[in-house]
Amino acid sequence: MKVISALIISFALMGTAGLAQAGGDAKAGKARAGACAGCHGAKGISANPMWPNLAGQKDAYLVKQMKAFKDGTRKDPMMGPMAKPLSDADMANLAAYFSSLK
Repeated sequence: MKVISALIISFALMGTAGLAQAGGDAKAGKARAGACAGCHGAKGISANPMWPNLAGQKDAYLVKQMKAFKDGTRKDPMMGPMAKPLSDADMANLAAYFSSLK
């Protein structure tokens, strides 16, 4: 029984640590999201069908896309320059903010 309890506690701690590393600060993301609003809408809902809605997207997906724009593996003449100056923390924060919106 002690072994099972120790395993449960270990898995719980690993899960919490993983979330803390992967998650961003939604409040900080909101403060940085002003530049995104022009295309993606103030609340992450785009008025133009050419630009995707960001509200409610999974944060890992949003980070992956921003990194792809930043490193050039995903190309877009507008998003590439927008993503270039973003740090990993900026991306995590923006993703946390937009994923928190519904």
